[in-house]
Amino acid sequence: MTLALGAAALAADARTERRQLLALSSPALLVVALVVFVPVGWLFWLSFFDQTGATFANYQRLLDNVAYYKIFQTTFVLSAVVTLVTILMGYPLAYLLSQLSRRAALVGLALVLLPFWTSLLVRTYAWLVLLQRNGLINTLLIKLGLIDQPLGLVYNFTGAVIGMVHIMLPFLVLPLYASMKTIDPLLPRAAMSLGASPRAAFFTVFAPLTLPGLFAGSLLVFIYCLGFYIAPQVLGGGRVNMVAMKILENATTYFNWGAASALGVVLLAVTLAIFYLVGRFLPVGRLSAEER
Repeated sequence: MTLALGAAALAADARTERRQLLALSSPALLVVALVVFVPVGWLFWLSFFDQTGATFANYQRLLDNVAYYKIFQTTFVLSAVVTLVTILMGYPLAYLLSQLSRRAALVGLALVLLPFWTSLLVRTYAWLVLLQRNGLINTLLIKLGLIDQPLGLVYNFTGAVIGMVHIMLPFLVLPLYASMKTIDPLLPRAAMSLGASPRAAFFTVFAPLTLPGLFAGSLLVFIYCLGFYIAPQVLGGGRVNMVAMKILENATTYFNWGAASALGVVLLAVTLAIFYLVGRFLPVGRLSAEER
């Protein structure tokens, strides 16, 4: 009887605490609702209207027009390539920073964050200057005798990838570095003391423990790339068409807010689907708990 009364009292205290937390967080929840859900709801509502009134024509156009399939294909392929290149460059960099002393790591992280201190547009146009046919990179390669003709590094898919990787690299390095710093450095040493080679200790002990940070950073980079505009527009030279660019074209050139809203809703739905699939088939939180 006493245990039952104690359990009931604990349950009542838990309910009271939840109500208090809800009351305290209600102003923040209201701000989130106004800033996020109201604009998204308006976007969703607007996608079902055109000059004639309520219609499904905006979504039907997406299904019937092959050009939209190509735009979505370009968007996803470019985002996947940028994510892969960012992983190949960011993982070794994060590992190097995690092995440095605290002071050296702080200097390295400051260099990683250095691009955030300048405008995104300025960085993109800086790459445009560096990558053009008469730019610094092509000029240097020709003078070194490595190439005879300037490489096509800009106004194409390659230029968009280079610009986006430079922008997105910190978004992978930071969560990956944080994940690596939580790993006990004695674990790989213990594996080597039991006969494992340094390479085997890295791939069987250290690398699996970094997967939660790697998944989180990769997902952040990929999702962010889906809505990119400036780098593909400037460095792609009009040859790399992404969803965000088509949304702007529909809104500002054709003044078709319904079509632009439909594209935005579809992109949002795809993004939420990716989050769901990652959480369903790549349970990062459970993986992190198991690794501990």
